Amino acid sequence: MRGKTPVAATVVAALAGVAAAGWPAVAGTGGPSGPTMRAQLAAVLADQEWPRPAPGSWTPPKPAVDGLPTVISKIDTTDKVVFLTMDDGYEYDSDFVALVRKEHVPYMTFLTSTYIHGEAQYFWALRNAGSVMENHTIDHPNMPTLSPEAQKRQICESSDAIAAQFGRRPEIFRPPFGAYNTATRQAAKECGIKSVLLWTAEFYNGTTGPGVGFNGFARADGGKGFKPGDIILMHYRKGLAGEFATMLGWIRQAGFRPAAVQNYLPRSLGGTAPDAPAAPKG
Repeated sequence: MRGKTPVAATVVAALAGVAAAGWPAVAGTGGPSGPTMRAQLAAVLADQEWPRPAPGSWTPPKPAVDGLPTVISKIDTTDKVVFLTMDDGYEYDSDFVALVRKEHVPYMTFLTSTYIHGEAQYFWALRNAGSVMENHTIDHPNMPTLSPEAQKRQICESSDAIAAQFGRRPEIFRPPFGAYNTATRQAAKECGIKSVLLWTAEFYNGTTGPGVGFNGFARADGGKGFKPGDIILMHYRKGLAGEFATMLGWIRQAGFRPAAVQNYLPRSLGGTAPDAPAAPKG
């Protein structure tokens, strides 16, 4: 994943044009009988469409009363769905890209932006497979230990780097270690963040979790198994393809399916679902 082939570089540049200003003017179609570049790009972007929840099957999170980004730790839904999320980005597994493509699985990346350097193609491949790239700071500090100015730098500059690379500015933030304070939320708001997404369960893929051992699964509430609306935390680590396949097996055996968390969040909170109409006055 260290180098870019000419074709990959062309697709990356073309997709950046799509994000910035509609369909790009690109040449090189692979031959008279091959698909046009526009058709190839349309196929890539189509991979980012995921089933939306049926009306009445979920309760959208509400904006925080203090006007700062809402902190979300689960989604209230009756659908047997869970939401897969992936943090950091310091380990790379090319087999994982192939698996996500093959299984067509939605998940959300919270990218520590320092890892973009030298590995942008890896994250482009995952972005093209449908993973939204959201904010996980520049270099993963414990946010409440920083000054408000330093917290703002961590979030804003990370969003700047992700927007410059992938053509979309993050609107959802996950603080490292799940640690935040009011200054974190204020800084996030000033950087264009609309919500803070935590998690209800963690799969300790590639590492050992407290009380659950290597590759263990733990719920924050101390329970077992999955619950509708769970937000599951994983990490980019070596061996991710096999570990992700294991998680998919567990999810499906329990009668659940992965869903796109952004489809269960209203636009005002950084998702793609419509906002509820304002209540009538009087």
